[in-house]
Amino acid sequence: MSKKFVTVILLIAVLFVVAILFFDVGRGGEPSPAPVVSNFEECVAAGNPILESYPRICRTLEGKTFTETTPADPATIVRVTAPKPNDIIVSPVVITGEARGLWFFEASFPVRVLDENGIELGVGIAQAKSDWMTTNFVPFEATVVFRTSTTTFGTLVFQKDNPSGLPEHDAELRIPIRFK
Repeated sequence: MSKKFVTVILLIAVLFVVAILFFDVGRGGEPSPAPVVSNFEECVAAGNPILESYPRICRTLEGKTFTETTPADPATIVRVTAPKPNDIIVSPVVITGEARGLWFFEASFPVRVLDENGIELGVGIAQAKSDWMTTNFVPFEATVVFRTSTTTFGTLVFQKDNPSGLPEHDAELRIPIRFK
């Protein structure tokens, strides 16, 4: 075999490997599309670098950035106007405040009264006082009838309504209270 023939064969082999690596031959020789990245998780899965920040940011090679979503602090989502932390409550207790619309489902969410041992004494439903299908704050009111406590201290628990039942959508705000 001549040197030229071996060189031509090697050149064809190299071109063939390049074509396989960069083109999807099964689609008529069109280049393979880059993976679509539309959120933080996809950006990370594509092997892009993650910036050291809070929340974390992933940057694609094209310069697009995606910020990691983190659970919001319930204290920035629910504002209780009454009772205040460490107030003395009696049954029935009327609870007022405002919560962001995402805390509600069908205009309501549960409110529980627990004693200091975590025993549930009563549960009520907070009802939205205006349109709850918003990301803004919506006023609410709840009346909770509860059993007499044998302890002095307790907790009001405001639970995000989670019709899916998935634990990643659970959230709650706890406020300390006292019993008469």
